[in-house]
Amino acid sequence: MLGWEGELPEPSVRTIKEMRSVLAEPECACEAPLYFMYRDLARSDKDWQWLHTHHLRYDLTVIPPRDLCGEYVKTKGHYHPKNVHGVGYPEIYEVLEGTVHYLLQSQPLDDVALVSAQAGDIVIIPPGYGHVSINPSSEMTLSMANIVSTAFESEYKQYENLQGAAYYEMIGGELRKNPHYLGVPPARWLDAASGRGKHRFWKGPIYTLIGNEDALAFLNHPEQYTGILTVLLKG
Repeated sequence: MLGWEGELPEPSVRTIKEMRSVLAEPECACEAPLYFMYRDLARSDKDWQWLHTHHLRYDLTVIPPRDLCGEYVKTKGHYHPKNVHGVGYPEIYEVLEGTVHYLLQSQPLDDVALVSAQAGDIVIIPPGYGHVSINPSSEMTLSMANIVSTAFESEYKQYENLQGAAYYEMIGGELRKNPHYLGVPPARWLDAASGRGKHRFWKGPIYTLIGNEDALAFLNHPEQYTGILTVLLKG
């Protein structure tokens, strides 16, 4: 797999049955797995120990192209809770292969942003935003790496209760509003900014950040980095 050296463990597999509660068409049928999650990876015992000592985890997610009854295949979507300082935990992603659309929505639902990123781009999910990863391709597999704090459990309930995110990305690129959401603003379309250009705060591959405590401290202590994290979705 692109971006990984050596053998991978058996992945967790997300099936259509587990995704029905968040689809535009909940009765959609798909026999093939929707995506694969390789969790808690490291290329050496030393790296694995460093990650665990610092309450971090390195993952890979692989999303083949799928047509879910007119909707692009996506992850289930979740929020991160706040830490003891009242600031939500962020997350860092790197696109290894393909193109991704990260559909982000603020916890109070006053902002929705769709961030488009391609291989080599790095995207930070800011505090307070739920996120869904979408493979907007009918041909290419999407592969992503991420590093995230292990100090919390992801929260899926709002996405499950409201049948997904505020918008569904349909085949061809239409963003269809989810009727279960009221008063949600139109989605803003943004290009990835945190890995290049004027907002280049982090440089990949993100695996090379393992062992660099200063570079990854924001994942567990976002309250110390609010000045940087709050500009990531400015456009």
